[in-house]
Amino acid sequence: MERISNHPAVLAVERELRAKSFEPQVVVLPESAPNAQAAADQIGCELGAIANSLVFDADGAPLLVLTSGAHRVDTAKVAAALGVASLGRASKEFVYEHTGQRIGGVAPVGHPAPVRTLIDQALSAFPQVWAAAGHAHTVFAITFGELVRVTGGEVVTVN
Repeated sequence: MERISNHPAVLAVERELRAKSFEPQVVVLPESAPNAQAAADQIGCELGAIANSLVFDADGAPLLVLTSGAHRVDTAKVAAALGVASLGRASKEFVYEHTGQRIGGVAPVGHPAPVRTLIDQALSAFPQVWAAAGHAHTVFAITFGELVRVTGGEVVTVN
């Protein structure tokens, strides 16, 4: 577990959060949490309180959508709202290239360069949400307001 908490991607997430005046308490999960349900089961929270990090290819540019674990992203609706011709799930290579993190552990921050971020309005219903911390075994808790602040994300309805 010590090796996971010292993973370069986890350290990058912690570093960026601290630079934005947020002190993360990264939790190392006993099992990998490759999806929102697995994370919610291990944390013991509602599925909707998971800030599921989904990376899309928006006309060749990365787009990070932090959606409630209880929702699916309506890609046609999001594409129309953003004015992009094509919005599709990104390949694992595209995700890693733009976030420096592997699918299942993509955090809202800690990327090599800023990634445009949308945040699902539904997450505001929870006093605390959980997001990946750069590795599929790591998460951290954050309020909706702090998530918006540290990511600079746009709050939208994604479903």
